[in-house]
Amino acid sequence: MVGAILWGIIGGAIVGYLGRLLLPGRQNISALTTVIAGILAATLGGIIATWLGVGETRGIDWIRHIIQLALAVFFVWLAARMSAKRHQQTAVQPRRAP
Repeated sequence: MVGAILWGIIGGAIVGYLGRLLLPGRQNISALTTVIAGILAATLGGIIATWLGVGETRGIDWIRHIIQLALAVFFVWLAARMSAKRHQQTAVQPRRAP
């Protein structure tokens, strides 16, 4: 159980950083956010691949990994957008007159 969780975190970190590398432009998000996006992408990608019947194959599960990477790019993009909106809202606070 601990090994599965540990491999999920390590695999999620790898998938998250690969997704971040594949996404063009600069993403202003933390390393923790990247890892969380990767863990979500790896988990959801594995579920989708199993649902499609390609989760476990004889060789390397290429389709599962492609699904996971596509989801990682999407989750990193989504996190970067949410972070940019949050920073934009806090930066443009109008000042009140005394």
